[in-house]
Amino acid sequence: MKKLVLIFALGLLITGCTSANNHSLPYDAWRLGFFAPDYMEVWIETADAIGIDGMVRIEAASGVPSIGYPRARSKGIPEVFKGDPKGWPDRVGWGKGKYLKGAALPKQIYVRWQSLVEPQIYHTRIDIPESIREIMRKKENAFCRFTGKTEVQYREAIVIGLAPGGIAKAWVTGPCLTPIEIARVQAKIDPTGPYDGKSGGKYRPLSPTSKAYVEKFGVPYGSW
Repeated sequence: MKKLVLIFALGLLITGCTSANNHSLPYDAWRLGFFAPDYMEVWIETADAIGIDGMVRIEAASGVPSIGYPRARSKGIPEVFKGDPKGWPDRVGWGKGKYLKGAALPKQIYVRWQSLVEPQIYHTRIDIPESIREIMRKKENAFCRFTGKTEVQYREAIVIGLAPGGIAKAWVTGPCLTPIEIARVQAKIDPTGPYDGKSGGKYRPLSPTSKAYVEKFGVPYGSW
């Protein structure tokens, strides 16, 4: 599967041609972040960012995304489950991720991840249209409750939520700006299995807390 990604990226590199204006950024770097609904644990094998200049950032993100519950330092299975995995939050955060310095604004983002509650492995690509890149270039006035001031900011971050059933949803956002939805996509099941079939079909382990939640309440398919 990784070979397919590289072939696809090479095609973009050969055919991609954009103006100097499209290459320019009004800030040093844009950010890519990921999160998962409460208890619906995910392991990102790779997230590759394909820029409008045709360049590819392999593994721009990987590993565990941001998640509300279970807490990182929680011990044992709680008597009361405080998290609620149903649906997406009214206002998404930035997720766990990083700034991609020197990278052009994205044209597509390819994601391959393990949905641990099922378990299943999915992969998909999310198209980032020019209208979203224009939003990322546009400066806006935003009131920040953290500082109590109105500041000039950009929507410089793309955040992606990954849910069971292979649902991925993306937003563009800024520190104190309202997130704007980019797309909701249905990923495909990857028949090669975890780690391109190199793990003998073994997935990352699901935490005891999330396992207990799913056994008690199930997975809220259809809410994402």
